[in-house]
Amino acid sequence: MKTRINFSSFFKSIFALALVCSLGNQAQAQQTVLLDNIIARVGSHIILRSELELQQAQAVSQGYPATTELRCNILQTMIQNKVLLTRAEVDSVVVEQALVDGELEQRLSMMIGQIGGPEKLEAYFNKPMSQIREDLRKSMRENLTIRKMEREISGKIKVTPKEVKQFFNQIPQDSLPYYSTEVEVGQIVKVAQIGNAQKQAAKQQLEEIRKRIVAGEDFAALAKQYSQDPASAAEGGTLGFFKRRELVPEYEAAALRLKPGEMSPVIESMFGFHLIQLIEVRGEEYSSRHILIKPATAQVDMQATAQALDSIKTLIQKDSITFAKAAKDFSDDMTSKGNGGMIALGNSPTTYLPVDQLDPSIFFVIDTMQVGSISAPLPYRTEDGKEAMRILYLKSKSAPHQANLKDDYQKIAAAALSNKRNRAIAEWFAKNKNTVFVDVAPDFQACKLDE
Repeated sequence: MKTRINFSSFFKSIFALALVCSLGNQAQAQQTVLLDNIIARVGSHIILRSELELQQAQAVSQGYPATTELRCNILQTMIQNKVLLTRAEVDSVVVEQALVDGELEQRLSMMIGQIGGPEKLEAYFNKPMSQIREDLRKSMRENLTIRKMEREISGKIKVTPKEVKQFFNQIPQDSLPYYSTEVEVGQIVKVAQIGNAQKQAAKQQLEEIRKRIVAGEDFAALAKQYSQDPASAAEGGTLGFFKRRELVPEYEAAALRLKPGEMSPVIESMFGFHLIQLIEVRGEEYSSRHILIKPATAQVDMQATAQALDSIKTLIQKDSITFAKAAKDFSDDMTSKGNGGMIALGNSPTTYLPVDQLDPSIFFVIDTMQVGSISAPLPYRTEDGKEAMRILYLKSKSAPHQANLKDDYQKIAAAALSNKRNRAIAEWFAKNKNTVFVDVAPDFQACKLDE
């Protein structure tokens, strides 16, 4: 049987870059897309030649040889993902809108920060921000839906100690990895709470802007000047068309109470305070613009957050609560709190972190810590840009060594579990691929994708 390389985790790690580049490709080729650029149709979805070439280039940059087998394996993974997406639509597997919104805002903020501003992002893609946002939203939703469908198929699969041992024993001795110094690091994060004074200041600022609009000033011009949503501010606050339940409930409810051209009172959502103007309603879709003002985080809030973390640290040191329980009960970091507060790299299922891959902000703190100790509260900025504080816990530190079951059971078990889940997804695909229409261009028939 032909062995296929598993690219699942690889594609997750390059998703952000691939997404950026694919948007760019779409922008450059928008007027010249030909039918022969479509290399596969899967249900109602298509795969473009440019998408395959992009992912192949990224794989080669990661050290994979540029072979026909690589190209075929990438296409196989892309087709499998589209089959998963199609079946998810049939089986009504839905990703929560709040998750899509959160991922979208985080990704947009990262892209804007990396490229140097919303205007540069628009110039790079040759698209207005509203269209960039819409393209990103579609890709985000598809990717999250595929991942959720994978969890539906393999999420309940477990491995026994016997299976872990069998998996390890199948690895040739000369192929066992050599691990550099590794650490296990936990964190408890507390986002600085915004006091009433900061909220009232933000709301009052927006009330003053509203008065200026009522007095005759242009909504779009003031949005460009004052809105703290960088993705829409450059467009005069315009978000483009959205279907119902695609924006946060508070925003949608306020927008849909308006008639086209009308402006809302100041409303609050998880993102801050909004002033909304409805532009147009088209069937089940509506277009609106907004001005967003976020409450400022004051220094006093950071001090109060540090004091709260100090109290948690004291409880742990007095054995009144374990670090894992404290992380679960008190941490605001949703990624690590369900894992006992332990930090993982990317999509890695293990909590062992090579020191040469640590973020410098973590490395230079734990480098002088003893195993079992907890740091003082440290300033921290969350991935979505919120001011926070955190404490770090050095759980373990290992010397460089060749992989073995005694010292590396968690990593080996994680690899065995990943392998078993990937096999389950491959088996599901083999059983279900014929339930979805798949048509591949003639020049890719040699890939033997049906095997």
